[in-house]
Amino acid sequence: MSKARFGMVGLGTMGRNFLLNIADDGFSCVGYDLDAEKRRLLLEEGKQWNVMAAESPADLAGKLETPRSIMLLVPAGKIVDAVIEDLLPHLEKGDLIIDGGNSHFTDTERREAYLAEKGIGFLGVGVSGGEEGARLGPSIMPGGSRDYYARVAPVFEAVAAKVDGEPCVAYMGSGSAGHFVKMVHNGIEYAMMQLIAEAYDLLRGTPKSLSAGEVFADWNKGKLNSFLIEITATVLKKIDDETGKPLVEMILDTAGQKGTGKWTSQAAMDHGIPIPTIDSAVSMRQISAQKDLRHDIWASNTWAEGTESNTPINNFQVTIDNLHDALYAAFIVSYAQGMSLLQAASEEKGYGLDLAEIAKIWRGGCIIRSAMLEDIRAAFAEDSALPNLLLNLKFAEEIKKNLSALRNTVTQFASAGIPAMCFSSALAYIDAFSSERLPANLTQAQRDYFGAHTYQRIDKDGVFHTANWES
Repeated sequence: MSKARFGMVGLGTMGRNFLLNIADDGFSCVGYDLDAEKRRLLLEEGKQWNVMAAESPADLAGKLETPRSIMLLVPAGKIVDAVIEDLLPHLEKGDLIIDGGNSHFTDTERREAYLAEKGIGFLGVGVSGGEEGARLGPSIMPGGSRDYYARVAPVFEAVAAKVDGEPCVAYMGSGSAGHFVKMVHNGIEYAMMQLIAEAYDLLRGTPKSLSAGEVFADWNKGKLNSFLIEITATVLKKIDDETGKPLVEMILDTAGQKGTGKWTSQAAMDHGIPIPTIDSAVSMRQISAQKDLRHDIWASNTWAEGTESNTPINNFQVTIDNLHDALYAAFIVSYAQGMSLLQAASEEKGYGLDLAEIAKIWRGGCIIRSAMLEDIRAAFAEDSALPNLLLNLKFAEEIKKNLSALRNTVTQFASAGIPAMCFSSALAYIDAFSSERLPANLTQAQRDYFGAHTYQRIDKDGVFHTANWES
């Protein structure tokens, strides 16, 4: 058998399906995993194509044409470094390693520099779409050397999701650009998922005759059309075989996370970009994980008084209509916050990101795909330097039209005693950015009082300090 065009290390759900996707598009490929059963499964599922399995890193390298292209789809962290070290003795200058996992962008920068010293290429590639996307077409976000990307571009363009015939893959930029973009994608994903969860929480107070699943299914037919709304409708309609109740009601209310949301918040802090809705989504996952503490606080006598709502939902249709428009506005805010971070990071890190192109490849395959992304693409195509999506006329008008619904919905949450950290932060974000004057003047006065940090005045230029605030 002739040598393979593309190699894969890691034959779990994502790696195996991605490799089968490649084979399905006519590229010869070879996969390797420590687990012999996973290697067997690859051969079984790929028997109709030119798919091989390697017994070791040396065997993998030997079965690949040179210069080699080897993708890793293994858990982020130390495992990536271990796999790289296992491969290195069997590679030659000019070979290429591709990290397709959710690696932290700082690790990507370190690995690229380390491998460059050895003459080995490295690409950090974000892949979104889950198991189905890996097999049928994900959104792919490659970063690193443009020359190295050109080598594998035909493969990625073939396997990526397609929208209007265009592949949902594009070169993101130099260095760690690909993993940075994927990290922010996941941060937006956190926000959108938490907003949907909060909406579901409010809908639980509607009459039993009104199915929350049907509400989300109806919403998916309009301007909220998106992958996450679609799957929410499906999830909410699923009945548990054992109890006869909706399966979602039988699932423990603690959410997991793999770190990308937290990394997004940390990066935003480093770049000085406010992303409070994404931050709130991360915080809510952290609060959900403290199940025992939440139970103790809820059960204590101290907190028993006043935690239950005294304001019932009187008009369910008004609530649902407001909630729909509020969720739409909050989705806009979530995208706006993520894109603002990408814009700032691109400038500061020299990535050269094209935000219109990013929105374009997010329209298909990825978890945050939605109908809204075409308008986001158009906004950045019109103004590539747009610092915030809310400055685009179309989106400013959409926020204006839906702001009262968002305000009413946040009030409804508060009156019902239902936590809505993401909805509330989205509203506060809009209010803060649309306020000509914020109370930061008091903050500066306080800082000058206790730390002589100085302040500026509105009536004259310069930096000032008040030595004695008490006279």
